[in-house]
Amino acid sequence: MYAETVLMLLFLVMNASDFRLQQLGEYPQGGYFIISQWISPLLNELSVSTLIFIERTSWWLHIIGVLCFLNYLYYSKHLHIVLAFPNTFYASLDPKGKLPNLDSVTQEVKLMLDPNANPYAATTSDAPAKFGASDVSDLNWVQLLGAYTCTECGRCTDECPANKTGKKLSPRAIMMKTRDRLEEVGRNMDAHQGVFHPDGKQLLNDYITSEELWACTFCNACVEACPISINPLSIIMEMRQYLVMEQSSAPNELNVMMNNIENNGAPWQYSQMDRLNWVNET
Repeated sequence: MYAETVLMLLFLVMNASDFRLQQLGEYPQGGYFIISQWISPLLNELSVSTLIFIERTSWWLHIIGVLCFLNYLYYSKHLHIVLAFPNTFYASLDPKGKLPNLDSVTQEVKLMLDPNANPYAATTSDAPAKFGASDVSDLNWVQLLGAYTCTECGRCTDECPANKTGKKLSPRAIMMKTRDRLEEVGRNMDAHQGVFHPDGKQLLNDYITSEELWACTFCNACVEACPISINPLSIIMEMRQYLVMEQSSAPNELNVMMNNIENNGAPWQYSQMDRLNWVNET
């Protein structure tokens, strides 16, 4: 914020001295200075040579500051200036409440819930090497682009109902931690000629805790609030998939429901033969 303020002040001082020189007939008339014209009276007592010195010095300092900022741009959150357009362009056009399903799991669930299905007639397919995501290497390039595009404005966290109720979840922090881990992986690869050497860390647990992930209600408020179409929810969803399908780590309520679906074909603790018993009891 300090650098931006200095750049704007230099710009206004340059225009104010330029406006004053135009009034003195030293510079040709060239446009209007809506804000700087109110600053120029402060320069009325200065000589022409001093005004030219101030105008030239402000111009050079402003240009040098802008060029330095362009070099700093790629190492700061201001990278969103460059990445906001491609991130928005490649954002998903599907309904924001639609969650992608794993094809291999979807087929199994359909066979399990259809009493007339023949499981032996199903086509076999290779099981994925890994379910969900535990590190940045498991995320797709659009999700990683979103991590670099994040402006850290905090609109997503402001709208998050879990965060409002005091839970640890912050969609803004999810994106920032993903970017931090991605940069750490990048430094690791730079140090080993482009090959990643395991460092004993991963995005899950070392950066993002399971408590943060399970606090999410999947309400899509963070996705709706983001001005450049970043989707923190997709990262949260894939990491929760990893917890459930790779580590069997889930809250007890979900474990009970999933066990019932696996055993009874429904989330209730009744077999298919007993589901209509309530009719006879009324």
